[in-house]
Amino acid sequence: MAYGSKFRSTGTLYFPGFPSGVKWLLISNAAIFIIGFFAQVLRLDLGLGLLALQPAAVVRFFFIWQLASYMFLHATPWHIIWNMLALWMFGADLEQAWGTRRFLKFYFFCGIGAGLCVVALNYALLPFGKGDIVTPTLGASGAIFGILMAYAMLYPNRTILFSFLIPIQVKWFVLIIGIVTFMSSFNANSGVSSFAHLGGLLFGFLYVRSIRQRRRPAVRITVGGPSLGDRFKQWKLRRARRKFEVYMKKQGRDPWVN
Repeated sequence: MAYGSKFRSTGTLYFPGFPSGVKWLLISNAAIFIIGFFAQVLRLDLGLGLLALQPAAVVRFFFIWQLASYMFLHATPWHIIWNMLALWMFGADLEQAWGTRRFLKFYFFCGIGAGLCVVALNYALLPFGKGDIVTPTLGASGAIFGILMAYAMLYPNRTILFSFLIPIQVKWFVLIIGIVTFMSSFNANSGVSSFAHLGGLLFGFLYVRSIRQRRRPAVRITVGGPSLGDRFKQWKLRRARRKFEVYMKKQGRDPWVN
């Protein structure tokens, strides 16, 4: 995934900073990648393979931790570089807007949701000869695609530099990668887990939509006019007003007008 730096309308580069949630995700992903790299060079078996997401292992042996642990494994240096670059570029703004706790909740919600999609879709397509329940999935792309979807929903008109060259609004950028990802899902030999990408987009959309629905003010719908309670209150007010008017007339005064 090649994403460019965001820039403001003035043309100046914009750097979102390193809020604590994004910072520790970057550190943990980088640390695990470095440990795995040197373990492979030294031919040490640290059991990191048990952290990759394998649908068969999740369903048959209940390795449910793989639904989260696979997000911290990456295959190549470029794989982790592009994922962490996108996490910093788009995730930092979301964390600053939501706070660290909500952002991390969202990150794992999208990542685990993407993992569930990988397991479910591969098993669902297995009778058609399309599913693969043995090949492991690894990488933070599911959570990253969820971040991209949330960013596009919250800041649709912001501009990024696609491939560091082409200015494009975030909403069109996410639409394009969504279409490309969907088309890639039909290519079983692409080497990319399109199911995880699509799952991340889906769960990112569902999360932001649920937040918007909770923030909508409650609308009171009245069918057939005021309720009996409201009618009783109005009747009491009219009755009290008539009594007050009668009293004022007996005193030889007119009622106040407000």
